[in-house]
Amino acid sequence: MTTKAELDERYGRTRRGRRAGWITIGAFAALAVGWLTWTTVASTIDDVGVDDLGFEVVDERAVEVSFQFTAPLGRDVVCVLEALDEDFGVVGWKVFEYPATESHAQQHRETVPTVAEATTGLVNSCRVS
Repeated sequence: MTTKAELDERYGRTRRGRRAGWITIGAFAALAVGWLTWTTVASTIDDVGVDDLGFEVVDERAVEVSFQFTAPLGRDVVCVLEALDEDFGVVGWKVFEYPATESHAQQHRETVPTVAEATTGLVNSCRVS
């Protein structure tokens, strides 16, 4: 009659084989976690956070937009501001460039020229340049 130990030996079910399998799985899991961590950090390192603070319709040809953003230190920032009409159509937009400063946060108030009367003004996007 064959014993369990003989069957395990014959079919490769040894403790050594199981241990090597778990070590391999653990190594792959550690590499996967490291790769996911790095891709998350690398994709958010240059993010710019923007908050609209308000707007004021100056006249039918301009709107002032107040906003603030947080950006990485030592990086120039480019923001696109828009003016929209009552149907949410774009009636004006302008690109503003801001030089790097010693502060993460900056607050600005900019005038956006329009081709028709706007009902709102907002920040479309900001990014590092």
